Amino acid sequence: MDLRYTDEELAFRDEVRAFFATALPPEIRRKCELGQRIGKDEMKRWVRILHDRGWATPSWAPEWGGTGWDAVRQYIFKEELAMAPAPEPISFNMNMIGPTLITFGSEEQKRRFLPRIARMDYWFCQGFSEPGAGSDLAALRTSAVRDGDHYLVNGQKLWTSTAHHADWCFLLVRTDPAAKKQQGITYLLMDMRSPGVSVRPIVTIDGHHETNEMFLDNVRIPVANRVGEENKGWDYAKYLLGHERSGIARVGVSKFRVRRARQLAAQVLQGGRPLIEDERFQERVAEIEVELKALEITQMRLIAETAKRPNGKPDPKSSILKMKGSQLQQAAAELLLEVAGLHALEFDPGFVAGRPDAAEEADDWALTIAANHYWARHVSIVGGSNEIQRNILAKTVLGL
Repeated sequence: MDLRYTDEELAFRDEVRAFFATALPPEIRRKCELGQRIGKDEMKRWVRILHDRGWATPSWAPEWGGTGWDAVRQYIFKEELAMAPAPEPISFNMNMIGPTLITFGSEEQKRRFLPRIARMDYWFCQGFSEPGAGSDLAALRTSAVRDGDHYLVNGQKLWTSTAHHADWCFLLVRTDPAAKKQQGITYLLMDMRSPGVSVRPIVTIDGHHETNEMFLDNVRIPVANRVGEENKGWDYAKYLLGHERSGIARVGVSKFRVRRARQLAAQVLQGGRPLIEDERFQERVAEIEVELKALEITQMRLIAETAKRPNGKPDPKSSILKMKGSQLQQAAAELLLEVAGLHALEFDPGFVAGRPDAAEEADDWALTIAANHYWARHVSIVGGSNEIQRNILAKTVLGL
């Protein structure tokens, strides 16, 4: 197998790299370099820059705003995005609800939602997890009862990322309580401004507000906002989750962290010489890079295979990408942490009273490494825990 890019692919990579170098606002790039969270307005600004270039939704069908790129170009784009570094457009919009509507939505839903999703005029969140039904999504209890042209929805969703920013939510509800777990589930689109929707923040251990709990009290959702057939929502959810996992390996993110670790290791002295010259450190870097190359090849192969499947249905082997990708993201973050040592202690500008410029003086090491390490810890849980991914692989791929 020839793993080298063609001349045309190299030219495309140069084009993408040059665009990111000039079009990405410097203040947003700086936040990405330091591993800081990107605000709602900043994310919308960046997505609209990509949209104006025609690159906001590269994996979508061309008739709905996609680029028509093959699997290799899509991979190059994602890698250069992470290496720039630039914000990755919200996955709920671009990789989940967008492809799901293109495949299963009505023509009216496509015309109404897809252009607004692509420009982030609509910010979507994911209403799947519930108390007692986290990675076991089919155990959900939120109910929807048909009432004329509406569903009356009651229940609670948990760990709803960015619900405090969202305009809409794609929601799994139980419409047939007598059916088996994976049956009797329906897929709805819910306006977050609907009466009866309340969102409460969940502040995580790092002090940030990213996730939420969401309460639904007699929320009326039009039947016209149902995706596909009633009681077939589990099929659509599996399709969506396959798309989520196909993009969750984030090889470029891990490559960026390894590159940053190399840069910092050149500045750290150990035994009177730079850490970058230490043989054990070099072995550790090489080990991660070899595994990243193997994961990169696996990801490109699965993307190419998915394109040949009926209706572009994701391959269940995408669970490999999620599981191994999260492990390598954590390994790369640990490498950064090891290089920095005590420098990885997070800087808190709140300790410097009356100094609005204090954050500007913060040690880049502290901001970069602490933020990357925090983010890396949770990736083995999001998108279905790694334990769940092993079960999926054992059942659907190995036939155990």
